[in-house]
Amino acid sequence: MIIGLTGSIATGKSAVSRMLKQKGYPIVDADEISRLVVEPGSPVLDHIAEVFGPDLLLANGTLNREMLGSLIFNDEVMRTKLNGIIHPAVRKEMLRQKEEWLEKGANTVIMDIPLLFESKLQSYVDKIIVVSANPAVQKERLMARNGYSADEADARINSQLPIAEKEKGADAVIDNNETLDKTEKQLDEILLKWNAKI
Repeated sequence: MIIGLTGSIATGKSAVSRMLKQKGYPIVDADEISRLVVEPGSPVLDHIAEVFGPDLLLANGTLNREMLGSLIFNDEVMRTKLNGIIHPAVRKEMLRQKEEWLEKGANTVIMDIPLLFESKLQSYVDKIIVVSANPAVQKERLMARNGYSADEADARINSQLPIAEKEKGADAVIDNNETLDKTEKQLDEILLKWNAKI
């Protein structure tokens, strides 16, 4: 079984991903892979520098994420351009890692994909878990975690598909408004119900 794990910014998806890892489930992490494909010397990073200019590379040859982030955050055209370069490479590597786990004999593979719905990757997985928190909790966490102002936190939350929309596409929703213990209890119930063996 391939389980897609997703959520929105500051809903606690990473915490649930860590729980799954501690339980021994193999994780294919889209964020990790998106960092991997832009390592210095990679064809993807060379392509980004070609399209967006060499200024996006730091002196040590790594990607200047902050500069790239500010470049694409409010610019739909630039964001689409960047996604067109990075996404195909990320998808290819995600599928490669998934196949590798299955060949090693894994019964269940977790694909941790923050933008599962936005990238329309539902076909990559058999079941979808959405980690949810209400927008007020998201905002509070973002302000505390990243030091954002209320407006900055709102802008980050509003730039994503609303969590209520994601919940509609889920096979199971984990309510992560309260304690991590309660979150883990919900996770265990889902894994048991789906008979998701390691």
